[in-house]
Amino acid sequence: MNLQLNGSLALVSASTKGIGFAIARTLAAEGARVIINGRTAAAVDEAVARIAREVPGAKLEKFPGDLASADDTARLAKAFPTVDILVNNLGIFDPKPFSEIPDEEWRRFFDVNVLSGVRLSRLYFDGMLKRNKGRIVFISSESALHIPSEMIHYGMTKTAQLAVARGLAELSAGTAVTVNSVLPGPTKSEGVEEFVGKLSGGKPFAEFEKEFFEKVRPTSLLKRFETTDEIASVVAFVCSPLAAGMNGGSIRVEGGLVKAIA
Repeated sequence: MNLQLNGSLALVSASTKGIGFAIARTLAAEGARVIINGRTAAAVDEAVARIAREVPGAKLEKFPGDLASADDTARLAKAFPTVDILVNNLGIFDPKPFSEIPDEEWRRFFDVNVLSGVRLSRLYFDGMLKRNKGRIVFISSESALHIPSEMIHYGMTKTAQLAVARGLAELSAGTAVTVNSVLPGPTKSEGVEEFVGKLSGGKPFAEFEKEFFEKVRPTSLLKRFETTDEIASVVAFVCSPLAAGMNGGSIRVEGGLVKAIA
């Protein structure tokens, strides 16, 4: 399918690995010019080189910097004052008992997972409205609806993203700008492999995966971890002109884990 993204400039925060990398690679394969972001120049260079190998002719830009930082976001504004597509993918997670999560950890999760997207959206949203063109996508999670008992602070931030995205969508009424959230389910990325290591007690991944979907996420219909490419395909569509009718939505790509039908 041609997603009609040729000529669009896309920023994917935290796009050197995992879901962010897969989204950036998919957008590049669809013809968008993509700004690759990571905290270090080395990570950005490596990701750009990998996408260039896998997507011949990919149009790529680089922005090394921590987009959870207001200072680095200000640098970004000077380097790239406008974008057509913003994917707020930057996020952290860490399983931890509720009673052991201190105040500063709640604040850190909110700063990284929520305020990073707020700052970037504030930077680009008005310009999109003036040009009457743009897409903002928040990469939330099924944890926004199905709050995980093993990391309540993470679930809180994912729910907050839905509120921000819906509020911005309300401000885009009557324009060709859309703001949506995409809610992946458990996905096999580098970060999740570290998560699995903390919870598995050293079990082989296949054994852990089977037990995880039997005991921790029993409502999943997929009964396995999703791939990053499965998430990226949906995000790329939402970013495209073909998804013009989707605005203010929470698009679930969680393998049927959430039982509610609305």
